Amino acid sequence: MNITEISKKIHTLKREKNVLILAHNYQSLEIITIADLIGDSFQLSKAALEITADIILFCGVRFMAETAKLLNPNVKVLLSDGDAGCPMADMALSSEIKKYKDEHPQHLIVTYVNSSVEVKALSDVCVTSSNAVKIVQKLPLNQTILFVPDQNLGHYVRQQTKRKINLWGGFCPIHHSNITINDVNKARLVYQGYKIIVHPECLPEVVNMADFVGSTRELADYVDTHERVIIGTEIGLVQMLQEKYPTKSIYALSDKAICPNMKKTSLNDVLNTLQYEMNEIIITPNIAENALLPIQKMMELG
Repeated sequence: MNITEISKKIHTLKREKNVLILAHNYQSLEIITIADLIGDSFQLSKAALEITADIILFCGVRFMAETAKLLNPNVKVLLSDGDAGCPMADMALSSEIKKYKDEHPQHLIVTYVNSSVEVKALSDVCVTSSNAVKIVQKLPLNQTILFVPDQNLGHYVRQQTKRKINLWGGFCPIHHSNITINDVNKARLVYQGYKIIVHPECLPEVVNMADFVGSTRELADYVDTHERVIIGTEIGLVQMLQEKYPTKSIYALSDKAICPNMKKTSLNDVLNTLQYEMNEIIITPNIAENALLPIQKMMELG
């Protein structure tokens, strides 16, 4: 089947099975076009909480689909590609977090949603890049925080809140290694007069050089009100915004900022997943119960 035929079949299955497709901003344009809801992790978490469909098909990576399942346990949640993981999430193991908790019982564990469900189950509160600063500002001042797993987002939160925050050693390989100071310096030289906006998963020195820092939703909102922008995040968001605003001058800060996991999902994957109801997210009840608490805390504070 060609793309048009596949898309038509997907829409037919969506109606027949009462499916809602959620897609992260980093997905390819062909996936964005068949999604019902598009957004960052916090937007999609809020959406998952309110969905009344029989099936949620999540086009993203595993931790996102797990979060949707935690928030809406009575809905069947499918992941568009069963192998779509997150290297950053894999940099924090539940056994390591438990060891830290045992050694530092008074510390608060603040966990980025880019983490496994097992790590969430050991956490005090979860955060996204759009609400991390706001939530940390509301936590007790007398307690030290361990920020898991992203050291760069954690550094940004520490810088913004002036809180005592210990940083885990994890990072997003795409933002950490493929968006550099050299990219910023080159952009300043080539695109004079442009605003450079970046995601807080980038290196601190890149973040400090930017005109604006924000989550993918916040970056998209910024582009809505500016005409000439250089964006430092995964290239999927850049392509989506270029498609949305064809008359604006929008460029990627780095053409190497491509997440292979976010790009695993194809239209054929979506069709097969819907047709055969593959890659269902199943979470052990005791893990789900404990992992839901920090997610609910995030929704309350964020």
